[in-house]
Amino acid sequence: MIANDPYAELERRFARLSDIGRAAAILNWDRSTMMPDGASGDRADQLATLGVIAHEIISAPEMPDLLSRAEEGRVSLDPWQAANLREMRRSWVHESALPSDLVEARTRACSACELAWRSARKNADFKSLLPTLSEVLNIMRRVGEAKAAALGTSLYDALLDEFEPGGRSARIDVLFTELRGFLPDLLGRVLERQNSQPDPLPLEGPFPVEAQRRLGEELIRRIGFDFHHGRLDVSAHPFTGGTADDVRITTRYDEADFARSLMGVLHETGHGLYEAGLPKAWRRQPVGNARGMTLHESQSLLMEMQACRSDAFLEFAAPRMRAAFGKEGPAWTEANIHRLYTRVAPGLIRVDADEVTYPLHIMLRYRLERAMLAGDLALADLPGAWNDGMRELLGIVPPDDSLGCLQDIHWPDGGWGYFPTYTLGALAAAQLFAAARRAHPGLMDAIGQGDFAPLLGWLRANVHGKGSIATTDEILTEATGAPLSAAAFKAHLESRYLQA
Repeated sequence: MIANDPYAELERRFARLSDIGRAAAILNWDRSTMMPDGASGDRADQLATLGVIAHEIISAPEMPDLLSRAEEGRVSLDPWQAANLREMRRSWVHESALPSDLVEARTRACSACELAWRSARKNADFKSLLPTLSEVLNIMRRVGEAKAAALGTSLYDALLDEFEPGGRSARIDVLFTELRGFLPDLLGRVLERQNSQPDPLPLEGPFPVEAQRRLGEELIRRIGFDFHHGRLDVSAHPFTGGTADDVRITTRYDEADFARSLMGVLHETGHGLYEAGLPKAWRRQPVGNARGMTLHESQSLLMEMQACRSDAFLEFAAPRMRAAFGKEGPAWTEANIHRLYTRVAPGLIRVDADEVTYPLHIMLRYRLERAMLAGDLALADLPGAWNDGMRELLGIVPPDDSLGCLQDIHWPDGGWGYFPTYTLGALAAAQLFAAARRAHPGLMDAIGQGDFAPLLGWLRANVHGKGSIATTDEILTEATGAPLSAAAFKAHLESRYLQA
């Protein structure tokens, strides 16, 4: 097989890699949802072993020859196979850059740090996280250096490339500079407009967790989430895990504020729908994976922000909210709930931030992680630098580190280079939603009836079903007519917050 058909042999090996990765995904989901704390060491061993096995498969000595010979015969491959071979090469470059002991060390360090983060966040105790987070940072520097040498990029860009293939900080800098050019003025105008109007009426709780869960499940079923191939559970930090055929989404509940959980569920549903919509024929191959986190975050933000914070969606959802909690009165009208859901106010928590201020949270994290990786910011100085940045960008300062630098799981869990994709995803979400509305002029009317089939069908055809057959910009250009830019995002913010 190796001698006669190197591409077929590569497909066989990458199918095995996919199986290992999908098993690890379920173990990771369980670690964050159901696993008892006492099992953390055992789980770290399991994940480290799976990581090493996967690494040994992809970095086997014969892999360079298999890839080269398959590439020599590329003319005989169809477009999906050719794209799959390209993605195989990319995966190999990333993995072969790392020795097995570094792969194992990263997995173990991140498992230990993720568990320590839970306690540190709960107790607002950054110092208790320093030892394990320092180990993760040191390992991620080693990972970044090794991959930078293989990719011919900077250390930061090598880590970014794991999450956004082909993503580079130089382009992020241009887009973020453009955002910084109009967001402060836009934020000021939005706040001035809000202050000239009466405040929206608050929604008084308590909101029982079970009622919140039932409401969330009802709404995401209507959107298209398939509970025959997925679950909704609770975790300390909302996330989407599992596999394309077994999607695991999580949220966290607050009986005083059901909107936080509900919007988290809707956000994660966007991720889950993307995973479920990936091309079935390529599920066990690299080309069948999601293109990258820019498009992944675009799907969650499109669903949460573009679709489900619209006045059209609330015409459908508000009556179900009233029924779920047994509420009536002026606070529970569609108009009042819409005003609450589109309220702009600088806040401490990224996942609760409104659309206007959210990019500022990301810019802060982007700045800080680059400085820490470069050695320009000592990890022990992170809380102070975080607070200074919050004061500069948002005009507020966290009262403690649980509301500051401990709020996100990403750095403890090894997600260095991930944060920029949230805002890149917001830009892409606005661009894609605008294109979907052009393609389906009655889209908002359908959403107002709880009918997401036109939107989901368009996303399946233009994003989900593409897998990784093309680059992010190629997918966006084909779907919207242009590569990623801030134009549609700016137009969306102005329309929703200054003209509505």
